[in-house]
Amino acid sequence: QVQLVESGGGLVQPGGSLRLSCAASGSIFSTNYMRWYRQAPGKERELVASFTSGGSPNYADSVKGRFTMSGDGAKNLVYLQMSMLKPEDTGVYYCNYRRLGINNWGQGTQVTVSS
Repeated sequence: QVQLVESGGGLVQPGGSLRLSCAASGSIFSTNYMRWYRQAPGKERELVASFTSGGSPNYADSVKGRFTMSGDGAKNLVYLQMSMLKPEDTGVYYCNYRRLGINNWGQGTQVTVSS
């Protein structure tokens, strides 16, 4: 199993920035198997960012050019730098690790974009 702890959420004005962190522990093979999802009120959870098999980040169209995902494999940390935030980015952001039979989630961190 893998344990995931997100941090860095909060209230930010439109156009502002936040950096989320996800600390992983347990049976981590590689941070390349970690992903960021978000869930807005009344909506389904959606994939925001993930790594390709080669370690390059992929992004949902709605966040391309504004969000950057990076990882520190030595420390089992993954980050999501969010810039030019919009009200529609509001939601609970979750870290996920999925590989073979393991599919674990963090508890989530709330991001609210509002003036």
